[in-house]
Amino acid sequence: MVNVLVIDDDSKICLFFSKLLKQMGHCFEIAHTVKDGRCLFGNQKFDLVLLDLELPDGNGLELMPELTAAYHCPEVIIITGTGDARGAELAFKYGAWDYVQKPFLLDEVSLPITRALQYRKEKLATPHLVPLVRSGIVGESDAIRKCLEEVGKAAATDASVLITGETGTGKELFAKAIHENSQRACEPFIAVDCGALPETLLESTLFGHEKGAFTGAGKKQEGLLVQANGGTLMLDEVGDLPLTAQNSFLRTLQERCVRPIGGSREIPVDIRLVAATNLDLDQMVKKNLFRQDLLYRIRAIELKLPPLRDRQNDIEEIVIKKNHELSNRYKMETKAISSEFFGILSQHNWPGNVRELINVLEYVLAFAGSDPTLYPKHLPPEYRISDLSFDPVLKDTFNTLPMGAEKDNELLSFNEFRTTLEKNYLKELINRSNGNRKHACRISGISQSRLYGLLNKHGLPGFGSS
Repeated sequence: MVNVLVIDDDSKICLFFSKLLKQMGHCFEIAHTVKDGRCLFGNQKFDLVLLDLELPDGNGLELMPELTAAYHCPEVIIITGTGDARGAELAFKYGAWDYVQKPFLLDEVSLPITRALQYRKEKLATPHLVPLVRSGIVGESDAIRKCLEEVGKAAATDASVLITGETGTGKELFAKAIHENSQRACEPFIAVDCGALPETLLESTLFGHEKGAFTGAGKKQEGLLVQANGGTLMLDEVGDLPLTAQNSFLRTLQERCVRPIGGSREIPVDIRLVAATNLDLDQMVKKNLFRQDLLYRIRAIELKLPPLRDRQNDIEEIVIKKNHELSNRYKMETKAISSEFFGILSQHNWPGNVRELINVLEYVLAFAGSDPTLYPKHLPPEYRISDLSFDPVLKDTFNTLPMGAEKDNELLSFNEFRTTLEKNYLKELINRSNGNRKHACRISGISQSRLYGLLNKHGLPGFGSS
């Protein structure tokens, strides 16, 4: 039996859908707010969601990441008012099936509903894919299972893939998973960090060079594009590619051949490209820092990785697995882990994501020494401060933050509060450092790349070159 969720605050619209869905023989639930819609979706499985954008307690787009991240995600049809076309466009980016604009006629809404449910029926009837090779990816949260589903789809094609996500979310692991589940699995997987190579060496590394092509070229060198022939080339931090290299690389993708620096002939190459970045390439295109035609080439498929704070159910599994792996690597007995230890980890916001979690675990294992069980005392001090009320500065900050909707004075969720606190800290950091990047890094104690990642995450301006 089909189950439909209608989220709209207009009683006439809800009555219309009630009658229509009854005539179509479908079960349905009605919600009038973002909060009520979230509650119903969390407790039931729906095949289709009819979602209004303008709701009393927020915009319906707030629910789109949750709807599409669920493993058994429903199809979504957006209901827009006049002037909401931009909202519908954003909804499509999240994977909405269709949208209808108020006021609408019966045929204008019944046909999209029928088509969406027909598509869902065919999709669910499709035989399950062969289990994926996970390539070290750990977790069973809805967000990760959704990403693995996208990996399977990407691996079945030869299209270029752009993997986006915050620093430390595991972009290279997912790139390897795409390769290892594809028809190119037996061929080379070559990864290059575009941000780690000086601009003077980047083109030589990618395209290769002939002997004597430039000062210091004492012998011929084969480029990574040729080394990856037949397999997959991963360009990590692709947003750091200088424009000159972008031009050359675009030509290689178009012509499927590469000319080494100083060479007179072109070498055919057959590669599958997977690019990764934590930057907003669309914004870089607007600032003329990244070629739009290259972005089109590398983003045939886009895979968006969730931050660890959105998949906290996976933390325990990651820690258990990495505890075992690291213990084997260091040739020590695998340590037991207390529930209090997991409790502290689950409260942290993990701005460095899985990479940060693993680094902390390495510290813990070294600090614990011969202790057989891990407790919160083994964590670095900054990870043990979970009660904000002990810090008078943070307490004052807490008292100045918005606590939720005025009508019911709800408390912000823990993650919402920490995100707000983080953004406020960055604003104050920019102010106190007078926009000086190096000074800001000294004050905050975080690296330049991490700082820029946080600024990008919160949409804050960067620093000057000083």
